[in-house]
Amino acid sequence: MTATIVNGRQIAKEIRKNINYDIGRLKKKYQTTPVITTIAIGQNPSSELYLKLRNAACDEVGILSKILHFKDDVSEKTILQTIKCLNDDPAVHGIFVQYPTPSHISPTRLMRTVAAKKDVEGFNPENLGRTLIGDEDLVPCTPLSVLTILEHEQVPLKAKDIVIVNHSNIVGKPLAALLLNRNATVAVCHVFTQNLKRYTLQADILITGAGVTNLITRDYIKNNAIIIDVGIIETLKGIRGDVDSESVKENASLITPVPGGVGPVTIACALSNMVKTYRHCIELSA
Repeated sequence: MTATIVNGRQIAKEIRKNINYDIGRLKKKYQTTPVITTIAIGQNPSSELYLKLRNAACDEVGILSKILHFKDDVSEKTILQTIKCLNDDPAVHGIFVQYPTPSHISPTRLMRTVAAKKDVEGFNPENLGRTLIGDEDLVPCTPLSVLTILEHEQVPLKAKDIVIVNHSNIVGKPLAALLLNRNATVAVCHVFTQNLKRYTLQADILITGAGVTNLITRDYIKNNAIIIDVGIIETLKGIRGDVDSESVKENASLITPVPGGVGPVTIACALSNMVKTYRHCIELSA
């Protein structure tokens, strides 16, 4: 048996096609173009690539994307003031902060400050709280992309044993909530987990975002496991994930590649959230 390789680019293309239709209908109804503003701090090659790809996707579906660039040494106060101005600007329908931020800037403070209705990333405590209790609206983009891939591939989640190797506020924690909302049994592992293999070998679905190349090899998975690789690591051979795909492809039933798996779908899910923030802003002010 050889694992099925998920085509994330094709899934993203399907999502963008639907979004393009929705945006066209909403622009006609409200006579307003959706405007999304991104706050980017410093120079990070991976972030720059992501922003470039996301801007191209915005152009494709009819969303106007603006980027405010700040130097690494910008003060936290300046960023917080910028967010508050964007919150109050009726011409801005969504706010996106590019993470990670420099060490002197608290991501938690930024997440709290972005208005819930304009929170493209779904990190505002109000939106995270809604995700936690199953009242899902603006869901963090990477967890949403994982869920979207599993649903697209018609993978049942109810009663499945799922292991997440990541416990961040951006990926692991909200993803665990989404899966629990769908009645999966979820274990969350991280850098302090002892004997990682003991957990991963039990997983019907293994989702890994540790940022460690070749962390997951054949001896870490059980037969027919589904592997979702969220890892993005820059290597001399290009972008890689956590999973040694060659090693696991004979045991796994389905794998997301890196690149071309979760990444494109994450961008498409960001667009989906932009449609929601646009509607929230327009409809609340109507």
